[in-house]
Amino acid sequence: MKKFILILILLSDSAFSQNSIHIIPEPVSLQTLSGEFVLTKDVKVNIPNSNAEVRNVVQLFVESLALPTGFQLNIIENIKFSPFKSINFILDENVLVSPDRYILEVSSKRINIKASSAQGMFYAIQTLMQLLPKQIESNSTQKIIWKIPSVNIIDAPRYGWRGVMLDVSRHFFPKEYIKKFIDQLARLKFNSFHWHLTDDQGWRIEIKSYPKLTSVGAWRVQRTGKWWEREPAKDDEERSYGGFYTQDDIREIVKYAQERYITILPEIDVPGHSLAVLAGYPEFSCGGGKFEVNAGVKFYKDVENTLCPANEQVYVFLDKVLGEIAQLFPNQYIHIGGDEAYKGYWEKSAECQALMKREGLKTMDELQSYFIKRVEKIVQSKGKRMIGWDEILEGGLAPNATVMSWRGMKGGINAAKQNHQVVMSPWEFVYLDLYQGDPAIEPATYGMARLKKTYSFEPTPRGVEGKLILGGQGNLWTESVPTTRHLEYMLYPRAFALSEVLWSQKEKKNWDYFTKKLETYFPRMDEAKLNYALSMYDAVVRTEKDGDGKLKIELSTEVNGLEIYYTFDGTNPDNYTPKYQGKLLEIPKTATTLKVITYQNGKPKGKQITLTMKDLQDRVGRYKMITEMLDE
Repeated sequence: MKKFILILILLSDSAFSQNSIHIIPEPVSLQTLSGEFVLTKDVKVNIPNSNAEVRNVVQLFVESLALPTGFQLNIIENIKFSPFKSINFILDENVLVSPDRYILEVSSKRINIKASSAQGMFYAIQTLMQLLPKQIESNSTQKIIWKIPSVNIIDAPRYGWRGVMLDVSRHFFPKEYIKKFIDQLARLKFNSFHWHLTDDQGWRIEIKSYPKLTSVGAWRVQRTGKWWEREPAKDDEERSYGGFYTQDDIREIVKYAQERYITILPEIDVPGHSLAVLAGYPEFSCGGGKFEVNAGVKFYKDVENTLCPANEQVYVFLDKVLGEIAQLFPNQYIHIGGDEAYKGYWEKSAECQALMKREGLKTMDELQSYFIKRVEKIVQSKGKRMIGWDEILEGGLAPNATVMSWRGMKGGINAAKQNHQVVMSPWEFVYLDLYQGDPAIEPATYGMARLKKTYSFEPTPRGVEGKLILGGQGNLWTESVPTTRHLEYMLYPRAFALSEVLWSQKEKKNWDYFTKKLETYFPRMDEAKLNYALSMYDAVVRTEKDGDGKLKIELSTEVNGLEIYYTFDGTNPDNYTPKYQGKLLEIPKTATTLKVITYQNGKPKGKQITLTMKDLQDRVGRYKMITEMLDE
């Protein structure tokens, strides 16, 4: 493997010499050649004889070309040399030994795609689509010349687990949008879609054994406004906000994802985050009473949202639920959550105390571990493996569990030291619902994960055995993401950064080159009518106090080549107002407002940021965390 990668690197051009060809994620080797292939309606698509999987992949490719180009390309089964101008899909076991590696060769006469499997061919197609003009993303036929530059590309992913999680509990997104989401993941060569299907705010999957999970648990009162500051539900209000996926929906989406070489990881979050379960089945709680699907109302210790580990009926419930889940999802894993379980109601429960005494459990963490280990046995009885958030480490890790580390890298490191497999998903790098620009001009959320921070993510820590790090994952929680347009705004362009982190070789990463590639990709997203953030062009404003307690301001940018202009007099800055010269700014005594904007090549580039003196003072302490940009 190491020898193979070394050969590929040696074959490549100098690391970032490409000027006009921009591929995300960056391939192992990209050699530019003279000439171009012009796609016309007469081009033939050659595939191997009698290979249904390759035919399915190529059929998707031909269909994706049909609308924007207007061409209905013919597929023929003849992999031998063709006199026609052709796109040739070549299965060759001698080329590459792994199913997701490929070679893409483009000349003026033909395009050759070589791989040892249809999966590798699929990834080659995603690269080929990026070589086509931006109009290939359009939803209508475009009258242009479809030129593809001549190249030789050799490519293979760094990690086997390249994932994105979407939370559909806080806000429900319909089936057709989930397919669109999967399409976009596939374009960036992600191969895992982690589907967070249950939480306190809604249960989103039909379970035939327990119909009230969806008839009650999938619906809540309609509320808008800031999450955790919403008004509680009234008894006479209609519970009409929400939705769920039927089992037929699930089968349809699973098949759709499989055709795009994406595996869906279902998450049933237990024992905490279970208020939607208890709303329909209160008997699974420790304290009992009436429960309500949460609509974004702040709660913690005053509302029970955990399943009772001392109630044997809970395990009967989970056995049936996970049995149905196992039948719907072919993934070898089921994610059981395991995070943020409040244990106060367990401490008050006589049944839990009796269980602890009977099992010799000394702490609440050990009680949760008892629960998780029993759940693992249920998961294994369904022919699956269990994965959970890093809290499952507490009190003793289940014997065969895989850990998804979200509270930084530490949980993953600890799990790997115990010889458990790990997926790295640290919040400060890859939580895609965090601020990606200045909180003063971004929709309200929490924390900070700028694009450059995401791009700097390194999934394999030093001192950890590499084979135990399966890969990484970005997580898009949706408390503050109520619409699909805003979902896209939070996802892009950070998903591009994450795709390069997880696919590309570490040596190929280059921040400045990556941002230049993004600038060529944004017009493609406009063609596809996808929303995205341009926050990387905005100024970064930091504050600090000197030894005399005097407030000082530091300005910077994520993207190189930007100029920063500012004012303290209340007027709007432009490239005729003071230019930031890299030194800490002192605030004039009578100033009430700082205004900042970035320029590039004499034109405004970023959004204007306006901050009062109180805002700046607050950032020294309260906003220190969310204004932290990078570990330089």
